[in-house]
Amino acid sequence: MKAIVCEEPNRFEMKEFEVPKAGEGEALIRIRRVGICGTDLHAYKGNQPYFVYPRILGHELAAEIVEIGKNAQGLKAGDRVTIMPYIECGTCIACRSGKTNCCTTMSVLGVHQDGGMREYMTVPADHLLSAEGLSFDQTAIVECFSIGAHAVRRAAITPGEFALVIGAGPIGLGVMKFAKLAGATVIALDINEERLNYCKEWAPADYIVNAKNDPVKEIEANTGGDFPTVVLDATGNAKSMEGALQYVSHGGRLVYVGLVKSDIAFSDPDFHKREMSIISSRNATRVDFEQVIESIRRGQVDTESFITHRAPFNEMIGAYESWLKPETGVIKAVVEV
Repeated sequence: MKAIVCEEPNRFEMKEFEVPKAGEGEALIRIRRVGICGTDLHAYKGNQPYFVYPRILGHELAAEIVEIGKNAQGLKAGDRVTIMPYIECGTCIACRSGKTNCCTTMSVLGVHQDGGMREYMTVPADHLLSAEGLSFDQTAIVECFSIGAHAVRRAAITPGEFALVIGAGPIGLGVMKFAKLAGATVIALDINEERLNYCKEWAPADYIVNAKNDPVKEIEANTGGDFPTVVLDATGNAKSMEGALQYVSHGGRLVYVGLVKSDIAFSDPDFHKREMSIISSRNATRVDFEQVIESIRRGQVDTESFITHRAPFNEMIGAYESWLKPETGVIKAVVEV
C-alpha cells in the first residue's frame, strides 16, 4: 500500500508499505478521505508540540471497515466510519473519570503515532463510530467539528450568553456553530474580513469584529457594555491568547481551544479583578463525536461550503504548499484516497 510520510519539516515522501494486519481488538480499515488540520500544517512546518519525525500525518479520517471482529457497536465489514484518533490508556486518573481526551499518556494518530495518510491502517475497534447517512466528505470533518463541540461543552454555555470566538479558522468556525446550537449570541473576531463575512453567513455569527480596528470598543458595544461571559480562543497564537483576557466579562470564562508551542503570560490584576475562570479544552470525547454526527445528519451543519479545496492522494504532495497560503481562501482541504 502507499503512504505519504512527513520525513522532516517541509518534506513529504510517498512510500510503499505492507498492508497491516489487525490484532486482537483492532479493525483493518480502508481510508477514503483525510481532512487537513492545523495540526498537520504545523507539523509540516516544524511548529507542532509533542511531535517527532518521520511521521505519517492525518487524524481527520473517513474510512470503510475491511475486517473487524465482534464489537459492542455491531460494526461490520463495509460499514462507513469515522475514527476517534485519541488513543488513551484507559487506567489513568483522567481515563477513570471519563476524560479520555486528556489521558496522561495520550497518543494521537498522526501526532504521537502514525496517522491516516495511507491506504490502509489498523485502529482499536472501540475507536470507530458509525457514519451511516454521511458522505465520505462529511465523515472526514467530524473530528474537526468535535473539537469545537467539546470546547463549547467545556465552556458550559447556556442560552442567551454572549460568546466571543477568536479565530475564524476551521476549529473556530466549529466553535461558533456549536455555540450557536447551544443558544449563545456569537461574536466572531478575526483579522480576515472575507473569513469574517463567511462566519456571519455560515455559523451564523450574530456580530463580526475585525481585530485590526478597535475590537475592545466594538465588543463592549455589542454586549451593551458587559463584555462576553465566555471567550473561546481558537487561534493557536500566543499574542492573541494573552490578549484574550481583555474581552472577558467580570465573572466570565476564558477557554483556550488552540495550542501554542510557547509560554503565555497575562496581567494578574486583570485576571483577578474579573474573578474569571481560565479553562483549557483538549481533543474531544465520544459524546462530542456523537453530537456532531447527529447534527450533520439533521442538516444543522453546512458541510458543503466548508470544504473548499481537495486533491487526489497521488497529487497531495504537490498541492499541500498552496493550502498553507491564506490568499488561496482555504477553509478545509481534504485528500481523496
